Amino acid sequence: MTNAVKITDFPNLILKHRGKVRDMYEIPGHDDKLLMVASDRLSAYDVVMEDPIPGKGAVLTELSLFWFDLLGDIVENHLITANVDEYPEVCKPYASQLMGRSMLVKKTQPLPIECIVRGYISGSFWSAYKKNTNVCGFQLPENMQESEQFPEVLFTPSTKADLGDHDENISFEKMEKIVGKEKAAKIAEISVALYKKAADYARTKGIIIADTKFELGEVDGRLILIDEVLTPDSSRFWPVDEYAPGKAQPSFDKQFLRDYLSGLDWDKTPPPPKLPAEIIEKTKARYVEAQERLCSK
Repeated sequence: MTNAVKITDFPNLILKHRGKVRDMYEIPGHDDKLLMVASDRLSAYDVVMEDPIPGKGAVLTELSLFWFDLLGDIVENHLITANVDEYPEVCKPYASQLMGRSMLVKKTQPLPIECIVRGYISGSFWSAYKKNTNVCGFQLPENMQESEQFPEVLFTPSTKADLGDHDENISFEKMEKIVGKEKAAKIAEISVALYKKAADYARTKGIIIADTKFELGEVDGRLILIDEVLTPDSSRFWPVDEYAPGKAQPSFDKQFLRDYLSGLDWDKTPPPPKLPAEIIEKTKARYVEAQERLCSK
């Protein structure tokens, strides 16, 4: 696949972590900073596909930068700069590879939980609801339809899984035991405020944000927003003009890929199936459309 970045390799930097999509590098001489690079890797069902999506990392980076700017009045974030000309000198040999798909960020202590916010019932929450109307400690109304809007926005934390494992939904009470009551309340308050502002904005661009996942970290005792923000990798984006409760919705995210994979004879464990060129192109088109809609003036 030409022009796709599946693996990054910067010998002058120190690879700290290679995630499903992002590669994190420590920078010699800059202990308080990290270089975050978005590859074109694509994961589904917690399995990284063999086939990358060309340009995907640049889409994720532009969207995250947009949201960091829009949501900066709610909570501080970890961005220092995405201008490669302002990166430390040791990064300069890799400027062309880093352009458009990287950020220089503050090093933080990430929280041990994922901050998931849901405005609509879909995905794993819908699957759980069909078995029991009490989901993750929330007693939900009877007879909800798939993709229906919740009466109020829900904060539903999960544990963080190692690469290849699945995150586990937990109750708010369990989260309180992990991070403490006061911090748990603050995390939920920030996460819901971020979602509400973003969802209101996205609607003006013809997109429903059905749910999303935020990452928060700590620096000197302060909670700050980290990692990627409100991208098609971390969110469900639905077109407003096609929204119809009672079924799964068309989307601008990787649900399209999940739907394709769920129709295969694949047990959702490695190795992943090969992706046809058509699936790669259609997935890319959905990501790009989300970026163009949301970032347009």
